[in-house]
Amino acid sequence: MSTAAGLKPLPFLIGGEWVQDTPSHITHINPATGEVNYEVCAGTEAHIDAAVDAAHKAAAKPEWRNMLPHQRAALLNRIADLMIERSDLLARCQMLENGKVWKECKNQVINGAATFRYCAAAVETLGSEITPPRGNYLSMTVYEPWGVVAAITPWNSPITLTANKVAAALAAGNGVVLKPASYTPTCGIELGRIALDAGVPPGVVNVVPGEGGKVGDALVTHPLVRMVSFTGGTEVGRRISELAGKKIIPAVLELGGKSPHIIFADANLKAAADAATVAIFEGTGQSCTAGSRLFVEHTVYEQVIAMIMERGRALRVDLPDAPGAQLGPSASFAQRAFVEKIVDGARNEGAEILIGGTRPSDPRLEKGAFYLPTIVAGITNKASIAQQEIFGPVLCAMPFDNEDDLLQKANDVSYGLASGIWTGDYKRAWRVARALQAGMVWINTYKQFSTAAPFGGFKDSGLGREKGLQGIRTYQQVKTMFWSMSDSFDGGFSIAK
Repeated sequence: MSTAAGLKPLPFLIGGEWVQDTPSHITHINPATGEVNYEVCAGTEAHIDAAVDAAHKAAAKPEWRNMLPHQRAALLNRIADLMIERSDLLARCQMLENGKVWKECKNQVINGAATFRYCAAAVETLGSEITPPRGNYLSMTVYEPWGVVAAITPWNSPITLTANKVAAALAAGNGVVLKPASYTPTCGIELGRIALDAGVPPGVVNVVPGEGGKVGDALVTHPLVRMVSFTGGTEVGRRISELAGKKIIPAVLELGGKSPHIIFADANLKAAADAATVAIFEGTGQSCTAGSRLFVEHTVYEQVIAMIMERGRALRVDLPDAPGAQLGPSASFAQRAFVEKIVDGARNEGAEILIGGTRPSDPRLEKGAFYLPTIVAGITNKASIAQQEIFGPVLCAMPFDNEDDLLQKANDVSYGLASGIWTGDYKRAWRVARALQAGMVWINTYKQFSTAAPFGGFKDSGLGREKGLQGIRTYQQVKTMFWSMSDSFDGGFSIAK
């Protein structure tokens, strides 16, 4: 893949063929430098029609639909092998497009490959179930693919989030049409290339970038699409849910978050401060699970905040490929402008900006979408900055008095994706973890992930789960079968002989 501006726009994938003759292109700007990376061909509604048709036909062919589990597992493992072989390419695609630092991009390739390996192992071990009969018959439950899955991915972590969807959908036997975010199209395109090179039949994986309001809507509403998997903002998720509901098809929605990160006075405060720093500032805060609302028991509040301030000031904000860089730019200039607007609004409403709240002064970074790690204090949980997902390196710090006070504040938000608890009291950890309205709870740690553990949220943070065995079953529909063991029909009303 060339990254030089002025060359032919990068193509996308439909039915095993590379599409380059399109009426419009996506011009991609490097958020670290403000320079043009390249142009990518933009799909249209007609391209979506072609991609869905290709996926529908490919998914129905016996070579894919009836593929034996060990054969499907071998393909998924081959995809993982190729991801590792091409890890520098995939990492560079992500780094250029959303500004994540190089080390994080490389780690995400490793994690994405691990997702394919997990799904490969699951394919060989997941089976049907024999259910308890209530008569002279055998009853069993089997699982079958939906058919065509629409996979719509965001710009913050395209390598891992694309792997989550595509690996599970393929493991379940579906055809896939992937619509990557316009800011980060090439990770998905390269994964499509890898799938082809691994031996996945042409048409099973298709990749069509384009404008969400047009291409995305056309994909979700297409009559042959039987399931939607979306990761992104809550408002777009509502729109997709509405469109899917009209078709009566399932939609897995992994949406926004405003996660509470809780530190009790009896916690290991050094470890908690380290975790709180990483939880919000890693990835420049552009994570749905970021610990963006920090609640610290009032007796240690000043001490903990001072520790996090010290750590936040020491973080190295730099070009993503600079040695030792810890934070890169926002993924786009528009995203940085949004972060600035939210922080400036809080400042005007009387919030105290403890650190950051501005762009870095380093002249080497002035052309990029950089923003310093920021801690906002002097607010209540009702403040708009504490209620709204910012998707930037902005921590809202608030004290709490007791467990009841904490739970009221922690749950008083529309989101419910992730949460963290730091305490030395295992009974308290259990009580608080069960009371938190969140799909994930970390206890004395934060941002620990496993491809074997279900991932998803409560409330406005979404519906359904990805990852784990549940995540694969999400991409399958359930069929119940009854097999009579009798020599004659013995059900219903009597029939004269």
